[in-house]
Amino acid sequence: MDKKLLTIQDISCFGQCSITVALPVISACGIETVILPSAVLSTHTAGFTGYTFRDLTGDMADIEKSWQANGLKFDAFYTGYVCENQIDPILSIMKSCAAEGAVRIVDPVMADNGKMYPGFGADFPAKMCRLCDGADYILPNLTEAAFLLNEECRLEGYDKSYIEGLVKRLHGTGAKNVVLTGVSFEPGLVGCAVSDGKKIEYDFNSRLSRSSHGTGDLFASVFAGALMRGKSALESAAIAADAVCLAIEATDEKHWYGVCFEKIIPDLVNLLK
Repeated sequence: MDKKLLTIQDISCFGQCSITVALPVISACGIETVILPSAVLSTHTAGFTGYTFRDLTGDMADIEKSWQANGLKFDAFYTGYVCENQIDPILSIMKSCAAEGAVRIVDPVMADNGKMYPGFGADFPAKMCRLCDGADYILPNLTEAAFLLNEECRLEGYDKSYIEGLVKRLHGTGAKNVVLTGVSFEPGLVGCAVSDGKKIEYDFNSRLSRSSHGTGDLFASVFAGALMRGKSALESAAIAADAVCLAIEATDEKHWYGVCFEKIIPDLVNLLK
């Protein structure tokens, strides 16, 4: 039977992020992708002003009841940007609508470059920890890892022992597998640490000269799709990183608000083979 994945995150109508990335990308991986919007924004919050924001928490309980009434079950859950008061509704859906052996993938979207995203309170990392507890995979960047652990954020000047200690402490949130992104031990390389709690493996790519909005969502979406295709966590992370690099390279520098992931979907299909 074909697998079904439910992704819970926002719809930013313009900006190539969140559900507008997850739906086409995971679908391109051959996985039926169901969406539950956490909020609707006119644009994403990075670089735009006057954006609209509608919290959709109030719809979640009725959607869950509808799915239960129709006997709908999902083989995987993948969460991205969610609102502060949505942890309990999401955990309820993950319990009531889970197929046997359903996988939980949590991208704890809340911060980057040492700072929290707009709109999140100081207590949000503690709430996100509840979503990480029991997750099969969590995908924090270095900033999000520090916030989850209530530690000082270190984006440079660290060594392997620091990263491996950080990963070990992230398992303390209750996450079974950790994929820590943005790891770099030398200037020309950047990648991720992948841990199952017993061993830590690494995947690195050449560091590109520029970064782009939405790459975290693209990484997590490809990771989720590849994982559901039967790839290992390390293989999924490597495919996701390669896809992100290809998307950045395919994006004109004037295209500042996101990456043109649409152009590399054929490459993604080939990466999955």
